[in-house]
Amino acid sequence: MLVKTHCAAVTGLEAVTVTIEVNIVRGTNLHFSGLADVSVRESIDRIRAAMSNTGYKFPSADITINMAPADLKKEGSGYDLPLAVAILAAENKVNTTLLGDYMLVGEIGLDGRLLPIRGALPIAIKARAEKFKGLIVPSYNVREAAVVNNLDVYGMNSLSDVILFLNGTLPTEPMRIDTRQEFYAQQNEFEFDFADVRGQETVKRALEVAAAGGHNLIMIGPPGSGKSMLAKRLPSILPPLSLSESLETTQIHSVAGKLSRDTSLISQRPFRSPHHTVSQVALVGGGQSPQPGEISLAHNGVLFLDELPEFQRSVLEVMRQPLEDRVITVARAKYSVTYPASFMFVASMNPCPCGYYGDPNHHCVCTPGQIQRYMHKISGPLLDRIDIHCEIQAVPFSELSKMQPGEPSEKIRERVIKARHIQEARFKDYKGIHCNAQMTEKMLHQFAEPDAESLDMLRMAMERLKLSARAYSRILKVARTIADLAGSEKIQSLHIAEAIGYRNLDRGDWAERGI
Repeated sequence: MLVKTHCAAVTGLEAVTVTIEVNIVRGTNLHFSGLADVSVRESIDRIRAAMSNTGYKFPSADITINMAPADLKKEGSGYDLPLAVAILAAENKVNTTLLGDYMLVGEIGLDGRLLPIRGALPIAIKARAEKFKGLIVPSYNVREAAVVNNLDVYGMNSLSDVILFLNGTLPTEPMRIDTRQEFYAQQNEFEFDFADVRGQETVKRALEVAAAGGHNLIMIGPPGSGKSMLAKRLPSILPPLSLSESLETTQIHSVAGKLSRDTSLISQRPFRSPHHTVSQVALVGGGQSPQPGEISLAHNGVLFLDELPEFQRSVLEVMRQPLEDRVITVARAKYSVTYPASFMFVASMNPCPCGYYGDPNHHCVCTPGQIQRYMHKISGPLLDRIDIHCEIQAVPFSELSKMQPGEPSEKIRERVIKARHIQEARFKDYKGIHCNAQMTEKMLHQFAEPDAESLDMLRMAMERLKLSARAYSRILKVARTIADLAGSEKIQSLHIAEAIGYRNLDRGDWAERGI
């Protein structure tokens, strides 16, 4: 008897419908076709044990299994459930009436329980696009899949539950989620707040400018000055995610298997902080079974690299193209996938190997040559993609204990959102441009052209401070954001002056001066 069930394969962030065909005749052999890898072929062993432990018998017959399209490689354990149902249906143990209406995905444990899978959200999106009536997934994944409207999503605990449901003897209601309520419920709940930060007003101002314009930022300062503490609070002042951004971000985390059982939609901007031992593949994505990397998991959020010079230079260099294009294409011999990678890049570093160069409270033991070699671990092209360079000093305890709590994130966020609204109106006719950091050179001449006084100031600064030529456009972008925060239509000299102050690492004498 020939039976067909339907499931999906996730490739990149998209899902492809896979039809599983099972034909059973007299005999004893098992035949697999359709580019099934080892994990898929092993599913027969799991299915055999699961059937035995749930009161069903694996057929003693000649079984031919085809997974179409046959030229698409099938990987992972999510094919267990549709395979098991197809085998049982071919043995007349499952009613075939509903099999054409539902897509099924799930891993089966040896006791028959359904275990979680990756990519339930893109699979649900594909099921709706293919006009399936419903989707059956493990209970663990039901909330993330149920955010897709106009699709009945059923969460099942075991193979037995699925069989009873398809046979019509287990009435089950589909999971219903109010997507908008879920989305807005946790948008303003943050673990960290800028009110906890005492002092460091200059650095907080730099972070506000970075958040308002989507600019990349690097903080340079001695150990204990608060670089990591400030970076962790950056998401609390970023504009809230839109519903489309939230769905896209959730889809990436679904494919990577990073969603918890209770998560339906990611409502806050991601904050990713990989350790400095991270590999190239872990950072940009790929691998034997392609998965999104850290830069894609930080999409629509923040990627924070603490102690930047400690990262391997080859690892840092692979970020140059994604920082410009905001996507990453991972091409290998057997596949090519594209992941989104539009993130704010925030980094921190010590000013020298010992960490205390320029610190008035500690003596630095590094020579100028050692400092230069330490700084040269970060290449010029990567530094060129960082708009704001901010120096930070540790706040002495005598002053720290006297300071009042800082301005709360909520107040800073209001100013950031107001500035972003100005930019959205400015770039409404430009596809893919949402903030000042994304402006092209042509757009700089249109929206960030300085007046004569500002141009003279910029020219003088570049000559006296030995600023590199690559700093010119970065200064104009940051100045445009500062003007937006001030509500100014035109860039003024004071905006240029502040933007120039954020290019410290471009100064030719940086390693020879005191901070």
